[in-house]
Amino acid sequence: MRNLISLADLTPEQLARIVARAVEFGTGEVADRPLTGRQVGIYFRKSSTRTRTSFWSGATRLGADVITFGPDELQLTTGETVEDTSRVLGQYLDALVVRTNGDVAEMRRLGSSRDLAVVNALSLDEHPTQAIADLATLAERFGELAGRHILVVGEGNSSGAALALAGALTPGLRVTLLSPEGYEVPQDSMDLVDKLSGGQHLVTRVTDPASVEGPVDAVYTSRWQTMGVPKADPNWLSSFEGFGIDREFFERYSGPDTVFLHDLPAVRGQEVSDEVLDGEHSLAWRQAFHKMTAAMAVLEWCVVGEH
Repeated sequence: MRNLISLADLTPEQLARIVARAVEFGTGEVADRPLTGRQVGIYFRKSSTRTRTSFWSGATRLGADVITFGPDELQLTTGETVEDTSRVLGQYLDALVVRTNGDVAEMRRLGSSRDLAVVNALSLDEHPTQAIADLATLAERFGELAGRHILVVGEGNSSGAALALAGALTPGLRVTLLSPEGYEVPQDSMDLVDKLSGGQHLVTRVTDPASVEGPVDAVYTSRWQTMGVPKADPNWLSSFEGFGIDREFFERYSGPDTVFLHDLPAVRGQEVSDEVLDGEHSLAWRQAFHKMTAAMAVLEWCVVGEH
């Protein structure tokens, strides 16, 4: 069994294969059910619509039996150690999909059993399967990712951090992270980008919209307050003025083939306007579909290996 806790655990070749497999699953022409006879657990400590449902749907489409756990349904809440929980669940399950407000280090402890594949379905510092869905959406639209430029706008949250790592692992993919000052992708993530790519990446952090060179191939945003974690500054919203994606903002950086991406859920009228989210350039709904194909590709890779 193999974990997928961070994109940093993958080689560029492995990430490319997983993304290609997600695109392949998206065609609807794959009849393989490689998880037949396997058991997948889904353990979410936080609310979720797309990620939870996409993993359930993806696992069952691949033939697995699925059990779901709510935030208070494992004995972790009564004092059992993470390692003991992992050791026991490894005797019952082949994979455990986890969403938590904890960090990657906590999830690695849960992935300590060699009999249990653990998948990070969102932690405080990274959302790796979301980035795989994002890359699958772009690969489906554009083909090769090399030479493409993604502008990621808004808070430097777990989705932004994952896209930064994806940029480090995808040669030729340019990722510009545009955030208000004080809300950037953490420096630890950028240090990891440098390490993964040997300093050869095309990932940059900026705080001034005027410094972004367009046109870009995709304008990407997320909701500004993620995972229900309140911000320290009660007036934080004022820092995001000028970072909402309306038609004027989108057209400032777009060419004829530029697409809009959003990992959803969206706060309409805040980080994105209805006109952009529902517009002809939006791939947000196809992107949501690829959360399921990404889940399928990741579960297959973790449980049965290379396709």
